[in-house]
Amino acid sequence: MPTDFIMNMLTDEQRQQVAKWIEEGVKLSEIQNRIGSEFGLRLTYMDVRFLVDDLKLTPKDQERPKTPTPPPAAAPSAPGGPKPVSPIAPESSGAPASKIGVSVSVDQLARPGAMVSGKVTFSDGQKADWYFDPAGRLGLSPVQAGYRPTPADLQEFQMALESELSRMGM
Repeated sequence: MPTDFIMNMLTDEQRQQVAKWIEEGVKLSEIQNRIGSEFGLRLTYMDVRFLVDDLKLTPKDQERPKTPTPPPAAAPSAPGGPKPVSPIAPESSGAPASKIGVSVSVDQLARPGAMVSGKVTFSDGQKADWYFDPAGRLGLSPVQAGYRPTPADLQEFQMALESELSRMGM
């Protein structure tokens, strides 16, 4: 449906209502539903997107939680060994050794059946092997059976792993 046609189908009050919804931070899919239920006009998502653009409105992005930027990775270890990533938490924070953060290393030679693999030590000192299988799925094999890292440690692990793999060009 051409957007001029849609603009002409809406009254000034309806256009103002759409502008109010955008100002309130309502998502475009919800605006699409409201136009259908309140105005009796069925539009596609793209029609709504064009309508909002024609009204010179800008949808509000929902605020995303701010994540700290990880520090740069440490220099690689001796050739042939794993490449460590510096811990996320500072080492000289005065905290016990078990609270130094999460550290990740990448194996020089991936374990059988994996595209890439390595090791991780979580902030509580527990260790696990990690790997990406041929389908690109991330797997963790903790050394201690039944161990489950905290959500914060998992997030740190994923950030450190992404940083290390990016640094390696993967």
